[in-house]
Amino acid sequence: MSGHSKWSKIKRDKGANDAKRGAVFTKIGNQIAVAARGGIDPTMNSSLALAIEKAKAANMPVANIQRAIDRVADKGAAALEEATYEGYGPGGVGIIVETATDNKNRTYPEVRTALTKNGGTMADAGSVMFQFTRKGVIRVAASGEDALLSILDAGAEDAVEEDGEIVVYTEMKDLAKVRTALVDSGLTVEDAELQYVPNAMVPIDNAETARKVLKIMDAIDDLDDVVAVHTNADITVELGD
Repeated sequence: MSGHSKWSKIKRDKGANDAKRGAVFTKIGNQIAVAARGGIDPTMNSSLALAIEKAKAANMPVANIQRAIDRVADKGAAALEEATYEGYGPGGVGIIVETATDNKNRTYPEVRTALTKNGGTMADAGSVMFQFTRKGVIRVAASGEDALLSILDAGAEDAVEEDGEIVVYTEMKDLAKVRTALVDSGLTVEDAELQYVPNAMVPIDNAETARKVLKIMDAIDDLDDVVAVHTNADITVELGD
């Protein structure tokens, strides 16, 4: 299964730093608010349960979590809607941007500017999406054959050990079920969410191009309305610090 790359690790490290200034709380709060439209009881709404777990993992205060859920019932709160944009970055890599916004007329130009100012272009709907598949992705703090076998027994579609952890892939509908099975088996789940996973990676072995790709991804990820950004870039060159 293709999908994880240097950007995946950089994004996680960046998220840890963002949490210190609260930026990640805004993004997760938007995800919670969107998920809560399917029901405010996390025991009956797996999408909300996963978003809440992500918030807790980021040490988001309980009050912030509840405020995000309460937006569903708040008639005075601006309604959030999901919007997904597609683009191309340096080296011809595909980029998918997931947003949660109360104003598409603000969000679209911000995404477009982040792309075009950093060497990318917006793409027509569907022209990039077909290169990806929507999957459940779970990161497990484990290694070794025994852990891999336990993960596959839990109903995972695939599992790959990399960078001292195991990345687990599931069908969309099986994400919450497999996550629960992994936790029940005693494994430590670090993250679980739906992602656009590349069907094939685009190798980037030129340092200058790689830096441009990471710069464009970083610029998009910094936007307040962006909740996730995905790419099929496979950066194989060492960039240094």
